Amino acid sequence: MTRWRQRGDIWELEPAALERGTIEFIGGSYLAASPQLSYRRLLEALASLGWRVRAWSYVPGFDHQDQANLAWRRFRQLRGAEEAVLRLGHSLGCKLQLLAPDGGRGSSALVALSFNNFSAERSIPLLAELGQQFNFRSEFSPSPEQTLTQVALTYRQPRNLLVRFNRDQIDQSKRLIGVLQARPDDASELQELPGDHLAPASAGLRQNLLGKWADDPARQQALERIARTIDTWAG
Repeated sequence: MTRWRQRGDIWELEPAALERGTIEFIGGSYLAASPQLSYRRLLEALASLGWRVRAWSYVPGFDHQDQANLAWRRFRQLRGAEEAVLRLGHSLGCKLQLLAPDGGRGSSALVALSFNNFSAERSIPLLAELGQQFNFRSEFSPSPEQTLTQVALTYRQPRNLLVRFNRDQIDQSKRLIGVLQARPDDASELQELPGDHLAPASAGLRQNLLGKWADDPARQQALERIARTIDTWAG
């Protein structure tokens, strides 16, 4: 398999044989700063199935719309004219994919793993404490409620697979699926897999730091199952 290569803030992985299409991936929270490490095993499993993978590297901020716009522009700059694109997100990355300025039109579908849409104060507990102490309030833009309203009004991609993990205490996929399925001609689905909120992540980071002996075979099998679920659903 071809090694990862960095193209600005995009990490790209070419499969041995391009048989499927291109996955544009946005990770969640601070795992997304080094997606080629923190999501390595999942993304390499997808590449082994014939997908080209492009993963955006970023540090989360408060203006999620601005970051969604930036990610969309960066992916678009690298995309070929006839390139078929599957969008993939984990946690906050799902929100950024949903906020893409094209409303999902530039993709064939979206797979959202562990959708998370909490407020800033819940996501960053220290923020609530500081807000009370210094009498200020900060919130993500758009806010959680504004995000769901925007999805209902402007998100146009009918094909969406939402994946929640059965031990994930912060997943909000069920609320999102209700918003998506209320749209005309929607074809969104919700599937549940074993695991927790970090099921798509961490094995690659652990192997990079500690070597192959640190990998749990069951963890690797779980990541491969997630990759197969995505690949099978994409058709």
